Amino acid sequence: MEQERAELKTAKATVQAQTLQIEKLEHRVARLLRVQFGRSSEKMDIAQLRLMFDEVEVPEPANDDAPAPEAKVQSARKPGARAPIPAHVPRQAVEHQPGPCPQGCGGAETKIGEDVTEVPDYIPACFRVLRHVRPRVACRTCEQIRQAPAVDLPLPKVMASNALLAHLVVSRFVDHQPWYRQSAILRRQGVHIDRDVMSRWARKLAWLLAPIGERLLGYILEAPKIHGDETPVTLLGGKDGSQTAYFWVYLHDGRSSGDMSPSAVAFRFTTGRGGEHPAAHLAGYRGYLQADGYAGYNALYRDPKTKAPRDVTEVGCWAHARRKFTDVLEKTPSPIAAQAVVRIGELFAIERDIKGAPPDERRRVRQELALVKLEALRPWLEAQLRGLAADSTLAKACRYPLNRWAAMIRYCEDGLLEISNNLVENALRGVALGRRNWMFIGSIKGGDASALFYSLVETCRLNGVEPEAWFTDVIERIGDHPINRIDELLPWRWQALRDTAQAA
Repeated sequence: MEQERAELKTAKATVQAQTLQIEKLEHRVARLLRVQFGRSSEKMDIAQLRLMFDEVEVPEPANDDAPAPEAKVQSARKPGARAPIPAHVPRQAVEHQPGPCPQGCGGAETKIGEDVTEVPDYIPACFRVLRHVRPRVACRTCEQIRQAPAVDLPLPKVMASNALLAHLVVSRFVDHQPWYRQSAILRRQGVHIDRDVMSRWARKLAWLLAPIGERLLGYILEAPKIHGDETPVTLLGGKDGSQTAYFWVYLHDGRSSGDMSPSAVAFRFTTGRGGEHPAAHLAGYRGYLQADGYAGYNALYRDPKTKAPRDVTEVGCWAHARRKFTDVLEKTPSPIAAQAVVRIGELFAIERDIKGAPPDERRRVRQELALVKLEALRPWLEAQLRGLAADSTLAKACRYPLNRWAAMIRYCEDGLLEISNNLVENALRGVALGRRNWMFIGSIKGGDASALFYSLVETCRLNGVEPEAWFTDVIERIGDHPINRIDELLPWRWQALRDTAQAA
């Protein structure tokens, strides 16, 4: 009898372990399928979620991605109507004269009005060759020969103009066109530039623009709060032919807290994911760092040996916490996960109402409204955790905010901080889109160059700067530009100087 009980107990333990393993694998498959084929937004039907835990009251949607009701802008034109063509687009008039008078009277004609129909037109991009001609002139009196000095090309031994280099870079890192695809497009126009040549040009150009990338990171490290994240990318090489490398991204963007200083983002490329990489990137930084719960950032917050706090203060991300519960709901209708998503969504609803407000106002509202909800959320999570299997996906979702609770509620202490790390994830969208097209990084130098170009194009995007115009001008000027005036080439300074010059 005792032996049978022992065997039954062992069998139950085996079944439980296998059930947990199956649940983990199912959640992993569901998450991968959602990443590959599903929607990226975490918007949920709050009414349906509340029905899972028997609540009748249905609030307004509490998702941070949805616009606030007062923020909705009513368009002046009717739905489906054609948008007006912008005024800055050049116009070419084509006048259509009416035919002769059908009566044949030959009388005098007077123009009484006209009807104008504006139709968008497209002029295909075309290539041209810039022929730099330097005539040699001889003086018949003094017998001296004069000639203008050789033209300084943007890159040594690279027969390409600054406009062509800018176009190739923007096509790759803004429009996500791989080198081989750009090469095929150019061949249709009779221009043959091999993709390997484009790649070499990009690496040389990255060397030329590297001081701007370093200045961007220095500018970001001067901010009191930055956002950090990392994303994997395939790097060719290694024992198996490829390995996983990473883009690290650091962002300064304080517009949500009323800080209108220029936004900037800096990417860095590494072949590993160890904590030594962010420690090197953020060496000397003092302030808040908002990131996910990855352990590689822990050395920034506390000394690994003495556990003494350092100058970098951790700020948690409620979007990551919510995502773990939405991953559960993707697989099964869990009432616990549904209630957790609604509770966290209510925190995001508070943030929508104070977006763009001064830090003091944001802190006051959070202390009055959000802190009460957070104080109720923690014991609720602890109570749910006691009834769950320790290794279940739902238990891990509950433990994520509990294990770093001080960091998760820190945003209520300072109005400069954000409730989530979504700002930096938005900056990574360009990498995510491009990765589907170019699929891998060919070399470490190519990864470093890509990190620089993503820093520049994303900073242009954040500041409303047209990237191709910026690259075209900066590539031409940077070779002779004084290094102590490098700030003049930063996208927002460049745009301000250009606007001033045009106004003058």
